[in-house]
Amino acid sequence: MNDPHGHPHSHPHPHDGHPHDGHPHDGHAHGGRIARWRHTARHLVTPHSHESADKTDAALESSAKGMRALWVSLGVLGATALMQVVVVILSGSVALLGDTVHNAADALTALPLAVAFVLGRRAATRRFTYGYGRAEDVAGLVIVLTIAASAVFAGWTAVDRLLDPRPISYLPAVAAAAVVGFIGNEWVARYRIRVGREIGSAALVADGLHARTDGFTSLAVLLGAGGAAIGWRLADPVVGLLITAAIVFVLRDAAGEVFRRVMDAVDPALVDAAESALLAVPGVRAVGELRLRWIGHRLRAEVAVVVDGELTVRQAHHVAVAAEHALLHAVPKLTAALVHADPAVTPGEADPHAALSHHAPAHAPVV
Repeated sequence: MNDPHGHPHSHPHPHDGHPHDGHPHDGHAHGGRIARWRHTARHLVTPHSHESADKTDAALESSAKGMRALWVSLGVLGATALMQVVVVILSGSVALLGDTVHNAADALTALPLAVAFVLGRRAATRRFTYGYGRAEDVAGLVIVLTIAASAVFAGWTAVDRLLDPRPISYLPAVAAAAVVGFIGNEWVARYRIRVGREIGSAALVADGLHARTDGFTSLAVLLGAGGAAIGWRLADPVVGLLITAAIVFVLRDAAGEVFRRVMDAVDPALVDAAESALLAVPGVRAVGELRLRWIGHRLRAEVAVVVDGELTVRQAHHVAVAAEHALLHAVPKLTAALVHADPAVTPGEADPHAALSHHAPAHAPVV
């Protein structure tokens, strides 16, 4: 069976399931050679290593990409918000004020995410045995709360101005600030979402969605300036309410993204890919329990595979190692897998898990 501590294996990975010692259950030598050739060809196309240092380097590289995306977007949004603050002071536009607050809040959400990425680089401890990757989920919750707070502020300001309309000055400057806000936010949104999906960070994707909403609210400010230019005094606060509604919609999407990650949801396609890869491993008769979970922006797997009950411990271990190796190839962003080998039950044989029967709810199969 695989190393229970998830440590990388320094011994060579078997490519044909388990050694052939003449037993019928050991498989065919011809099939083993084909599997070995196929595995070698796959390594030539996509070489990789499972050594601890290489896994650490990959995690550090993805964290570095996330940090770079945060600082670049912080600079762009910070400059945009500062320019808009000047125009808000000059014009008194409540719609632009709401957009500016939203932009500033979006820029500041880079800070908890940056802290999360830094924490995620720390090694696991005896207290935090899975490491600190979950800090990203906490940062995602902070982002969701920030979006909610900006929606409340924008809505309150718009209602206040709707009840007490005031003229807007410097309409061309307001329009220009709205255009700049849209361009800056859309660029940041594309950048954050692309990097977030590339490294598997739900929090960074949620932050990108936040920026995209800011871009559309900037366009709404432009519409409000146009309405004010033709004499509609309520155009600015009405657009402010539309901005509030847009923020609420993005809040729903971002909250859903973060909620799924906190609840350990994964794309079912990943589970299908993992199961297919396991069933293709020589020596694996069936796949029992299969679980995948995100820890930060990396995946971890726990799986039970059914093997021939007559295998020795060493042979079953070879099958488990081959199964882990197959998973590392088949599932993107997977860094570790704990593989347990269950013996196939023969007719009349006692259930090998009978001692756990009174703990059945804790070991319920994945549907």
